[in-house]
Amino acid sequence: MSVIANVIVALLALEHLYILVLEMFLWTKPQGRKAFGLTPERAEATKVMAANQGLYNGFLAAGLLWALVHPDAGVAYQLKLFFIGCVLVAGLYGGATASRKIFVIQALPAAIALIFVLIAG
Repeated sequence: MSVIANVIVALLALEHLYILVLEMFLWTKPQGRKAFGLTPERAEATKVMAANQGLYNGFLAAGLLWALVHPDAGVAYQLKLFFIGCVLVAGLYGGATASRKIFVIQALPAAIALIFVLIAG
């Protein structure tokens, strides 16, 4: 079960690295605009804000990856719980305030990861 939990945490980290790329580097490009449903004008007007959001998503990914490689199993477990919790709260807040699809894209994978980590714990 621990291997499955770690794979799910790694996938969650990769998702947030992808979000970092979308928000920091592709926001005004066709792929970024399509992902977030933006017009070219809106994307240009909000690109600094999006880059900031992308940086935060990168921090979440870094924390999840740190949790996966930490040599102390107890500390790694606590790191996983903390960073998955951060992703879950961000997903719930974003889903409630920005777009309902954030519940599915961010909060649901975090909830699944949390369940598997708790079971494996």
